[in-house]
Amino acid sequence: MLTYNMDVEARSVWLRTTPGTLAAAQPYICTEAGLFYGREHFSTARTHKESWLFFYTLSGAGLIEQGGEHLTLGEGEALLMDCRTPQSYCTAPGQARWHHYWVHFDGPGVKALAPLLSPDGRLTAVRVPARVVQEPLRTILDELPRETAQSVIHVSLAVHTLLAQAARCRLGTGQDSAASNRALIERSVEHIRRHYAEPLSVEDLLAETPVSRSYFMRLFRQYMGVTPYSYLLSYRITQAKELLVLTDLPVGEIARRVGFGSESNFSCRFSAMTGQSPLGYRKSAMAPAAGRET
Repeated sequence: MLTYNMDVEARSVWLRTTPGTLAAAQPYICTEAGLFYGREHFSTARTHKESWLFFYTLSGAGLIEQGGEHLTLGEGEALLMDCRTPQSYCTAPGQARWHHYWVHFDGPGVKALAPLLSPDGRLTAVRVPARVVQEPLRTILDELPRETAQSVIHVSLAVHTLLAQAARCRLGTGQDSAASNRALIERSVEHIRRHYAEPLSVEDLLAETPVSRSYFMRLFRQYMGVTPYSYLLSYRITQAKELLVLTDLPVGEIARRVGFGSESNFSCRFSAMTGQSPLGYRKSAMAPAAGRET
């Protein structure tokens, strides 16, 4: 269900499209976009929509509400919201305007970046310079109505650029707290890399950090994109790949050297993550070199 009060200036833009086969196959699938010059009484409330919604405020401010949370999105701030949960947004109280871009999209690429921009599904504002988001936003508005094969690719790439730039700002380099958090996770990653062959647990990593388990887990996933265990597992498999290619060690010995308790567990994990058995990987990796020698 959707209700709204379109209190916007006449120059506002609202575009819609129905994705075809090519568009639906993209990692970023855009269905609607607009540039609204909202006035004082602009408002929208929705119970459900199968998409994510991205806002960027040009001037004024908007009030976003979802799941018992509310957030004022001011000038130069962006927000990504999952519309599958009821939400509402309007020109913020006390503001005469909310001039903003908005884009509805979905797809596997959006889901991959969403944890960075909307951690734990919470409303999170991200300050983003206008110069880095206006070009992809304008590209979306220019290309979406054309619906050609070329425009579909341009729109998907523009959505990726938009979210990637916002995620980059979210991870931040200039704020003291962001820099401190990043350094904390970098130390944990370095600890994993030094001790990957040993038994490791989250508690071992927490011994190196002055934060709670839940906060550490959230930070690690935010900065690395995976859990500590998933990172450890991937790093062990990467080291195993090198040993399989560069040495003649038996698979069981390689499993031990990279931290697995048994050859069977190692082989199972390796196959699940690479699509090949350890010996199959060794043979396929060595095949090009053998071909050059004959």
